Amino acid sequence: MSVRRRTLLGLGAAAATGVGMSLLGSSAAAGTLLTPRMSSPRQGPTAQFAIGVRQFNWSRGGRQLLTKIFYPAATGNPGGNPIPNAPIAGGVFPIAEWSHGMGCNSDCYSSQTHDLAAAGFICPAPSFSDNTNIGSVYNGNWSKDVSEVLTRTLALNNTTGDPFAGHIDTRAGVGVSGHSMGGMTTHGLLTAWPDNRIVAAVPVACVDMGNPAGLAAKVLFIHGSNDGTCDINSARAAYNELRAPKAFLTHVGADHGQYLVPDYRYYAQTKNTFLDWFRWSLYGDTAARDRLQSDATSNGTSWQAALT
Repeated sequence: MSVRRRTLLGLGAAAATGVGMSLLGSSAAAGTLLTPRMSSPRQGPTAQFAIGVRQFNWSRGGRQLLTKIFYPAATGNPGGNPIPNAPIAGGVFPIAEWSHGMGCNSDCYSSQTHDLAAAGFICPAPSFSDNTNIGSVYNGNWSKDVSEVLTRTLALNNTTGDPFAGHIDTRAGVGVSGHSMGGMTTHGLLTAWPDNRIVAAVPVACVDMGNPAGLAAKVLFIHGSNDGTCDINSARAAYNELRAPKAFLTHVGADHGQYLVPDYRYYAQTKNTFLDWFRWSLYGDTAARDRLQSDATSNGTSWQAALT
């Protein structure tokens, strides 16, 4: 990665969102390259699931990887608070991971992790052990951590007696996403530390982490036009370097992360575009693809896309 790319990120304190999120995301990690096996197209679930959560104390070398996995549950209120160790819902679900930002952990971005689980995705959310260290973004540790978490989560599908056994779609490839340092981590998995199991990525409020590695991934960028922490021009440069399918959702006038908070006026554009991107990419749901422009469109957003 060039020095030019590094200097595009202001290293000041992350902006507050008003809901306790720390907003400066983390680094990119190296991934084991495996060929993803695509699932047959199908419609994503149309009804909300209840949400379960399990906690794992994994590690990668000397790095601790406490990870919460949010998932569709068979019991509880649809879209309600996660139920620890609830039985998983009937069905087979793809993986869509989420990476937090600076000073945060698995619970900070509950709107995103819970939305994914309620929509029919298994969402591992690691808590990075050095969550204020921007250097761990740029040296690849966070992206490598994500690849390890993906490997451990996928392995649960074939672990005898595990509640997830037989319920993880290991043919669909995987999705990754995250905000700020987590968004940088996500982009790093497409560039400097690639993991070609990834077929869908949503880097939110990221900066350009390097040259594309040529992965066959659908990539959606989400950014605020007035982001004072992660320069939108750097994210646009990253977008321009990628081949289609790709899209860029801009929240006009928004800062570093207010559009991730449910009471934000245009949060629906974030949520619906985010979820339909994963429905299209991981379920093969073409109706979700066809909704993307309407999902993203409002008086407070702009949409750029090359979907074919």
